[in-house]
Amino acid sequence: MEQQFNQSTNSFFERHKTLIKGMFVGFMILLMLIPTAFIMNLISERSARQQEVTNEVSSKWATGQTIIGPVLTIPYYTSAPDKEGKIVTTRRELHLLPEQLKINGRVAPEIRHRSLYDVTVYRSSLELAGQFDPNVITGATGDVDSIDWQKASLAIGINDARGLEDEPVLKWNNQVKTMESIIAGNEALGEGLEALIAVQPGVKTEFHITLNIKGTGELYFTPTGKTTTVALSSTWPSPAFDGKYLPDRIPMLSDSGFTANWKILQASRGYPQQWKDSAYPDFRKSSFGVKLIQQADHYSKTERSVKYAILIISLTFLVFFFLEILQKRTVHPLQYILVGIALSVFYTLLLSISEYLGFNTAYIIAATATVGLITWYIKSIFFKIRIAAGFATALTALYGYVFFLIQLKDYALLFGSIGLFLIVAVIMHYSRNIDWYNTIKATKNEQQ
Repeated sequence: MEQQFNQSTNSFFERHKTLIKGMFVGFMILLMLIPTAFIMNLISERSARQQEVTNEVSSKWATGQTIIGPVLTIPYYTSAPDKEGKIVTTRRELHLLPEQLKINGRVAPEIRHRSLYDVTVYRSSLELAGQFDPNVITGATGDVDSIDWQKASLAIGINDARGLEDEPVLKWNNQVKTMESIIAGNEALGEGLEALIAVQPGVKTEFHITLNIKGTGELYFTPTGKTTTVALSSTWPSPAFDGKYLPDRIPMLSDSGFTANWKILQASRGYPQQWKDSAYPDFRKSSFGVKLIQQADHYSKTERSVKYAILIISLTFLVFFFLEILQKRTVHPLQYILVGIALSVFYTLLLSISEYLGFNTAYIIAATATVGLITWYIKSIFFKIRIAAGFATALTALYGYVFFLIQLKDYALLFGSIGLFLIVAVIMHYSRNIDWYNTIKATKNEQQ
């Protein structure tokens, strides 16, 4: 009876050996996701370090700039009796935005290197021109005599005054004036600039402002004109148009740079042409412009490639498992672990090399090294060059497929889904004739 029990026990494990090994392989696939999680954290740390370097460079150069305005401010006085019946005169301010605002700008990008990182900075030449209509002010106050037309001021706002490379020049009513920093800070305008001017009542006045300013990464504008038009050009080949408004026409993009145009009406921006005293609108909510993004962000691409780690590891282990069954050679669990570690090290190679040579070159080097190492290991396990060559071809195709998906961006999901369907179809084709429960072997033993 004891001999019959041992035969029954051996028969059970023998018949389910493949299933048990398959469950172990599935467990190993999940286990190998742990190092990929650490690699994702490492990528985040390196990316955060890059942002720190960008902030450090911008703190010495200038931050991203947002140009606000111009805003015309004219003081006026109101009289009213106080509690004791005495007439008290109060100084107030009325603020007016231009009827028309035209901005023409040229952005010259520069790459600054610091440690392992590149930071995109720029120099820009901007011209702001337009027209103010004082007749609007007359209708707003209702008291023409109380307006002090001779003590008006024109102000513009910028994010970081350190970016000014030349004195901003204002041409107002054929008079040339230099704009200086606003003494009393204004949250709406930021680090603003202003010039004292005189307004002629009832006469529309043209203005022209020349502004040479530098910054880091991005340049934004605000549509303060009743009609605002912006024309911007640069030699930067990979801009990202951002903010509340996109260019009204398709931008011209090429390897030599871009040209973009915006046209915005007052009705679409959400704040009035004039207001009194300190009731400034939030100009920044309506800002728009361009970001000079890095064309090849190796950290984001490396992060995307790590997201495909489950695909590479599972398919590699699956092929390894099929080879074990088809070649009838038992593979030790430690050998699965070593292959999994080699697949994980691929991502650390990719991350570290891409910081020096870029993503594409790093991917080729890391994939070649990983495929070569695993192919040599397969040859040592199965002792067949044909098996090793087939495995190398399959793994190379898999890495090539993932690289193709990373480059696609917008179509990655579509082609990824199609590719996965084909891969599953191939696996089902080659696994359909496998004797998963060893029934054929068991039948032979019974016949003997």
